[in-house]
Amino acid sequence: MSELPVPTMDVVLRAMIPSRDARGRVARLGPVIDVILANHNYPPAIEKLLAEALVLTALFGSLLKDPNGQLTMQAQTENGIVDLMVCDYKAGELRGYVRHDARKLAEAPADPNLFSLFGKGYLAVTFDQPATNDRYQGVVALEGESLAEAAQSFFAQSEQIPSIVRLATKKDDDGWIGGGIMFQHLPEGEEGRERLHTKLDHPDWPHVAILAGSVKESELVDPDLSPDQLLWRLFHEEDEIRVHEPTSLSKGCRCDMDYIRSVIARFPADERKEMVGEDGMISVDCAFCATSFPIDPEAVD
Repeated sequence: MSELPVPTMDVVLRAMIPSRDARGRVARLGPVIDVILANHNYPPAIEKLLAEALVLTALFGSLLKDPNGQLTMQAQTENGIVDLMVCDYKAGELRGYVRHDARKLAEAPADPNLFSLFGKGYLAVTFDQPATNDRYQGVVALEGESLAEAAQSFFAQSEQIPSIVRLATKKDDDGWIGGGIMFQHLPEGEEGRERLHTKLDHPDWPHVAILAGSVKESELVDPDLSPDQLLWRLFHEEDEIRVHEPTSLSKGCRCDMDYIRSVIARFPADERKEMVGEDGMISVDCAFCATSFPIDPEAVD
C-alpha cells in the first residue's frame, strides 16, 4: 500500500491487486453531494437516489484513461416515479439531476425500491475519450433491487467483465455521505486488455468478489475510515495492494455564458424575440445546477 495520505471525503481511489488480476475503486462523497443537491429541493427519496447515483458515477468515471474524458450515466424509464436521471463525470467534476413525478412519489412507500422508482427502464453509460477519439456506450435494462445490482448487470452484459459493486448513503445533521466500492477481474493482471480476453470463470475472481462483497454499509459511509484504510481492511492478506494517486471530487456544472449566448444566437431573430420575458431578458435554465441564467438579447445581437 502507498504511504501517501488519502482524504476521507470527496475522493475516489483506484487500486489493483496484481496477484489476483483485479482492479478496484473506492469512492467516498460528502460535501460534494450537498453542494449538488443544494438548489434542487428534492424530496428525501429522490435526494437519496441522486446521492447514490453520484457515488456510482464517480466509480464509473474513474475508469476513464483520458484525463479529458467524460462519463455520462443516464436512466430513462416508463411508468416509474423517475422519468429521467442524468449524471456525469469529467476530470473529477460531478453533476447530476433527476426529473420525477411528484404525484407518483406521494403515493409510493417512504423508501421506494428500484422498480417503484424507475418502472420499466434502462441504464445507458457512455464513455467519451477525445484523446483517442473513442466513444463507447453500453445499455442494459434497469433490473435488480438497487443501482449497485444494475451496475453489475451493465458490466456483465455490456462489458462481459465480472464485477462487484456496493453502494451506501446516509444523511445526518452534517449532511450527506455516500460511499462505494467496485472491483473487476482483469486478464493476466493487465489493465486495458480487450474485453474478449476476460475469463468469466477465472479462479481468482470468486476470492476477490467475496472479500470485496464483505464490506459493510457502515464502512462505506464511515467519515473516519479513508479509502486506503478500507482497502487494507478488506485485502490485508494479499501480497500487494497497489494504489494510484487519489482523485479529488467536486461539483462541476459547466454552464458557460459565452456558450449559452452562442446557442441562442443560432436562432432566427423572430424566435429570439419570442424568448424575451417580461423583464426584457432571455432566461436559460440549467437542469444540473437548478439555476436560471438571464441573457440580454442585445448582447446576443
